[in-house]
Amino acid sequence: MGQNADHGGGKLKRTMKTRHLAMISLGGTLGTGLFVTSGATISQAGPMGALVAYAVMGMMVFFLMTSLGEMATNNPVSGSFSVYTNDYVEPAFGFAMGWNYWFNWAITVAVEASTVGVVMSFWYPNIPTWIWSALVLTLITAINLTSARTYGETEFWMSMVKVIAVLAFLAIGVLMIFGTFTYQPDVARNLSAGGQRGFVGGINGILAVFMVAGFSFQGTELIGITAGESENPSESIPKAIRQVFWRILLFYICSIFIIGAIIYYKDPNLLNASENNVTVSPFTLVFKRAGFAAAASLMNAVILTAVISSANSGVYASSRMLWSMGESGLAPKIFGKVNNRTGVPVPAVLATVFVGLLTFLTAILGPHVYYYLVAASGLSGFIAWMGIALSHYRFRRALVKQGYSTQDLKYHAKWFPIGPLLALVLSIVVVLGQDLAAFRGSISQWNWEGIITTYMAIPLFLILYFGYKWRHHSHLRSLEEIDLGALTKK
Repeated sequence: MGQNADHGGGKLKRTMKTRHLAMISLGGTLGTGLFVTSGATISQAGPMGALVAYAVMGMMVFFLMTSLGEMATNNPVSGSFSVYTNDYVEPAFGFAMGWNYWFNWAITVAVEASTVGVVMSFWYPNIPTWIWSALVLTLITAINLTSARTYGETEFWMSMVKVIAVLAFLAIGVLMIFGTFTYQPDVARNLSAGGQRGFVGGINGILAVFMVAGFSFQGTELIGITAGESENPSESIPKAIRQVFWRILLFYICSIFIIGAIIYYKDPNLLNASENNVTVSPFTLVFKRAGFAAAASLMNAVILTAVISSANSGVYASSRMLWSMGESGLAPKIFGKVNNRTGVPVPAVLATVFVGLLTFLTAILGPHVYYYLVAASGLSGFIAWMGIALSHYRFRRALVKQGYSTQDLKYHAKWFPIGPLLALVLSIVVVLGQDLAAFRGSISQWNWEGIITTYMAIPLFLILYFGYKWRHHSHLRSLEEIDLGALTKK
């Protein structure tokens, strides 16, 4: 366990400030999940059902962030999930977690690059979409090859655009609810969801929205990746976690409430919104009803920012994970090399962009292959969340076993062991519940194509895990042998 960013193959430079960490984690969750698909959750579960689902999922994310914050403050490294699962659980778990997370973000880079072309076609329908995708891939590669500080600063301002858009939406929504604008929604009818007190589909409706809410919150774990390049992780990580959680919860809960209060849950537009149909984004609909003629162009620009931000973060997160595995022997050593002048793991960045480029090309040359690649990475983020929860549980047990207490930590998560155990259980529920409809009837009637594409990430993770375990005969680390780093008893 390294307590700094120097691991022999060069140094990652600690140049990120608290504002960078806070905005990176916050911006990571303010994406198409909020701007585009949030309306569909209200249509499925009703305004109150959607609120309950997002509130419960938000609480789970809070526990995950505090668990990650405790470990990242004690041991701030860029390959956090791989390192923590390796050190606190077992090497095979760390190996599978690292490659799983790298693959997830490398594929995400390609997905978002493809989406950029779709978003740009709103303004320039006659220009081939691949041109815009190629330009964005070039841009984010240049940003990530410059320095971590450049990445952090870029993400700060792109996240700021998204934050301003959400704040403007909230302000206009509140004014509209109180009758300030010409359009006055029937708030009572809308929030009652057709006389069902705001709930549609009961518990099943809420569970269905859990899946969407979970994907919306993906990206909060980026704060663990940035810890290895933070100027002062013992102060910046806890501060960023406290700021980000409440802002995320405020943005999501308030946005869902306002959308549900202004737009009736049966409005077909709520289900039709997508990156290539931004005119029916719930945000666009509210802005239009407030009288803003340029609402669609405005939201398209915000969504474009969100997509580029996600691709940018994808290159950063996956390259740092690959670098960490390279310097620890879980990946070829070349990926553990760092440019001494910039502090950038250049081979890891280029490898990530190359995989993203290959995946992007399959979208053009072989769409079926592209579809399966995207499906294979679909649940990877949730698997990472499980790893965080399990690692924190083992870390705390080792802490007590070795005679330490939470008072010896610079930052400690509250509500242990409830927090990590609840996060672990909910993550499992979300993963297994992705497509329960595919299992209806007898085995011969199961929708095997749906099962394979939905759950492909699980067998891939297990192959990595058991493959490493078989080859290296790794075992679960005993609590006594777990390295707790530079802890000193107070």
